[in-house]
Amino acid sequence: MIRRRRETAMDLRLYWKKLKTFWKTLSLQRQMMENLIIAKARQDALQRKMEERRLRLQEEANRRFATCGTMTPEEQEQRVLYASVLEYEQDHEWPKIWKAKLKKSPNDPALVSGLIACLLSYPDHPVMKLLKRLQYRSPFKSALTHSLSDASISLSPSRDLNANDTKSEADPDDSSSLLTTDRENSFEDLEKFLTQLDWVPSHSGDDDDTDPDVTFESQIHDLEERALKEHLKAIVKDIHNAIDRLLSLCLLSFECLNTANSKDQCVASMEEVFFTPIWRPLLALFRKVHGEREQAVESSMHLYHHVSPGDVGVASKLFPRDLAVLHGSYPYESAVQELKLLCREYCPQKKLECIVRTLRIICGCAEDYRLLQENDPPPRSAAIGADDLLPILAFVALRSEMPQLVSECAALEEFIHEGYLIGEEGYCLTSLQSALTYVESMLPSGAPPPAPKPT
Repeated sequence: MIRRRRETAMDLRLYWKKLKTFWKTLSLQRQMMENLIIAKARQDALQRKMEERRLRLQEEANRRFATCGTMTPEEQEQRVLYASVLEYEQDHEWPKIWKAKLKKSPNDPALVSGLIACLLSYPDHPVMKLLKRLQYRSPFKSALTHSLSDASISLSPSRDLNANDTKSEADPDDSSSLLTTDRENSFEDLEKFLTQLDWVPSHSGDDDDTDPDVTFESQIHDLEERALKEHLKAIVKDIHNAIDRLLSLCLLSFECLNTANSKDQCVASMEEVFFTPIWRPLLALFRKVHGEREQAVESSMHLYHHVSPGDVGVASKLFPRDLAVLHGSYPYESAVQELKLLCREYCPQKKLECIVRTLRIICGCAEDYRLLQENDPPPRSAAIGADDLLPILAFVALRSEMPQLVSECAALEEFIHEGYLIGEEGYCLTSLQSALTYVESMLPSGAPPPAPKPT
């Protein structure tokens, strides 16, 4: 009896313990459910506030871009981007701080540079998001696809053969007829494309000595060259549009930058960030288009690399006759070394500055060499004329051994702002292009490229 009572008491305690644990668990679950309900209510309230703020900012953007007629796609994009800028400024304080600083000193270039540097350091800002989107949307691939899709040339029957792979395996005797049909279709596509270009190959039988294979290859080469030029033209246009869109959004974000000097600083900083990751493939396309000119310049550089300045027309008073005074160097070596730095830059503005420094070094060296030889030297401020500068620059280009300068100058001519092309920078760029044209003409007509020198 006593043992049974003890067991009953132990069972009651165990039951009571389990009951308390159950109530604790139930209480915890109830508390968790209450917390979830509260969190859900707060989340809904926050979403309502965010939506109200978004609508309010969108209305402000609509008022900013109010128009009587139909909005263009560019204006619609600007309105959306401006709304995202307003929303960003609601969550971050640094744009307001910089605007207050520039309001006090609107013409301070240091403040403008600081603002642009600060802007470029925030990847979540709408301006930087747009920049990255424009950089990595692959304009090269899209433009190439567009230009080649217009041609619709299919000289290889691989696509149709792959589509009929099962039939070819089942009936091998039909493979030759299938190949013939595909070739006929390919040439029909080619003739159709040539008709669209208003250029149809001649089928006259007068020129019996002409090799049809050579003629066909030359025609294909002309088509490829034309497609490459159209491809490059489309890419250049895309890049100009992208930079204009970036500048517009930057001015929408910070209206204090809407001055001539601030715009120039903004564009220079944006271009440096924009061109850095895309310059190499962009230059590769320029080199593909200007490949023949580069080959001619490279051949001249191989043939005339070790000539003296006098051999390319440099006046005798502008280089030392006795090379011992140069202590193992050669005339204008410092200018050659400066010009070689151009290929290390990836921003058009910095490349142009490198060319300007090169010509300044040339002018300085020419004055020094003239002072060494003339008994009654002219004033130190005297500058060499264009007739003296061109052969010196041609000599520097020969010594640089960089045929890609042809494509570099062509790219700079496309992307440098018009304001720079009418000043000292434009004069320097035009002088270098003239010197490269002179180097290209130095190669005798019909002469084969020189063999590479043994190392």
